[in-house]
Amino acid sequence: MVMKKTIHYKILILFTICLSMTSCGYRFSVEGRGPTLGSASTIEFEGPPVVLVIEPLANRTFESNLEYKYTEYLKDEFVVTGGASLVENSRDADYVMKGAIESVTLPSLTFSQNQTQESRVTVNVRVQIADRRSGKILWQQSSSSSAEFFVGSSSSSGGGGGIQFNRVLQDRALEQAGQFVVEDLADRFLFAREQGVFTPESTEPPSAFPKTPLMDDGQMFRGGHSSSSPSKHVPQTTDDIMEDVGGIQP
Repeated sequence: MVMKKTIHYKILILFTICLSMTSCGYRFSVEGRGPTLGSASTIEFEGPPVVLVIEPLANRTFESNLEYKYTEYLKDEFVVTGGASLVENSRDADYVMKGAIESVTLPSLTFSQNQTQESRVTVNVRVQIADRRSGKILWQQSSSSSAEFFVGSSSSSGGGGGIQFNRVLQDRALEQAGQFVVEDLADRFLFAREQGVFTPESTEPPSAFPKTPLMDDGQMFRGGHSSSSPSKHVPQTTDDIMEDVGGIQP
């Protein structure tokens, strides 16, 4: 009798544990498609494909080699986010992008007695896209972005190590600000594409013959005059002919 009670008690405990696990969230379910093995699904973009060549950006700042990094950022982001089809040769493109890094500023954020503790880089980039054949500028935008970085003490590591480390931090901040800029430009480009900014204009060749309105039989008989113009009476029967003859005065 005691053994039966013990068995029933154990079963009750197991049943209670199962209920508690279910109520406490030990439930495994997967929603959605889950991870994709291999290549991800291709994003379908609205509008016709934009075959674009991106020329290297001009660098109007004192930061050397920054234009090469930002140009590569533009190429990557305009393909992924904007859905552009990039080509290397401008002769194969329908549109040409040109631009420049207009400015890089380094305003200080916080100070100490000896030096700045926190700094920020702000970059400004301007780009434009023109039709390759006509040269007409279809789209132009300017974007700015910032990134912060902390400046360490130049004397803490001895020699010029601190200065070099600060320079590395500044370069990383410049790269981050540039990525923010190109993401913003790619979003604007995608919006312009969806609005039909890059939809090719109709290039229907002109007809070799001028278009003239069709004429009915009456117009052809009357020499092409409109139906509203007065016309000469044309006898149709014998009575009409006799009436016309009788009306002639000798």
